[in-house]
Amino acid sequence: MNHLSFYWLPDNKQLLIKGVESEFAKLVETSINTGRITLPPIPDVVLQIQKMSSQESTTVSDVANCLADDPSLAAVVIRIANSVIFNRRNITCNDLTTAVSRLGILRVRDIVTAQAIEQLKHATNLSKECNNILIHSATVSRELGATMVLVTQAFKELDPEHYHHLEQEKSLLVGLLADIGLFCLVNEYHQYLENGNYLNQDIALQIFHSRCSDTSHLVLKHWGFDADFLDVCCNKQSVEHSFEVSYLDVARISNHLLMFRKQDDAIDDHEVEINTTGAEVLFNLSNLSDMEFNSKLRAVINASGF
Repeated sequence: MNHLSFYWLPDNKQLLIKGVESEFAKLVETSINTGRITLPPIPDVVLQIQKMSSQESTTVSDVANCLADDPSLAAVVIRIANSVIFNRRNITCNDLTTAVSRLGILRVRDIVTAQAIEQLKHATNLSKECNNILIHSATVSRELGATMVLVTQAFKELDPEHYHHLEQEKSLLVGLLADIGLFCLVNEYHQYLENGNYLNQDIALQIFHSRCSDTSHLVLKHWGFDADFLDVCCNKQSVEHSFEVSYLDVARISNHLLMFRKQDDAIDDHEVEINTTGAEVLFNLSNLSDMEFNSKLRAVINASGF
């Protein structure tokens, strides 16, 4: 299957061949292989929290104190901690320490990273074409994340005990960060053009299409994200799970649903391996009207706090 975040792009063999042969593609390939791809310019507080989350000695208070240095991010964390999706006990919290304690250190890292990338996609000062690609990506990422929440909810409603390991909040974050590498590629493309070079945008899109998963994997691995995030971004199961349904399965079902909703011609070649419960989930969500489905997506996004 094509990369999750690029299902709207038609396959074009000749463009892809031209892209692979281009100087820009070789620069991207070298950057990825050497691990020197330019990382998204996210706030220092986010970088600090990413570093702290990998240290066993880090406490809830440490993370809360770090967040206090960035009032806007602190407000986001408190808002999300009180949102319908993340606040399972429906108890309002008003301070950072309680919010971080409720969410957990790793989940706070996921949230602030996703929020930073979401803001970058809407506020980056690149060329008009590059900005449009990122804004479109932000829309698609939200759709994927919200659909993954719907699929997760459907699994848990059908068999809550068997699918207790699936968390709707993690599904949302996994979807939001699935194409994080796109920002790096678009930024490199912008710099390539700024340096006086030229590359047809359609060819650049094909390069983004073919290299986004590897770049996303590199970025998320560098920042310490777990196997579920890594597997979804590159559409590949890296480790054996004891659970019958993984977040990658949820992402594949979600992607299939979105292709179906958009009447994407590529869906004829898109297969999803699912169990009987997954088949029921796919059937039930596919049979919602467009109005019902879109209403549910909007409700998830509004309930997330993002």
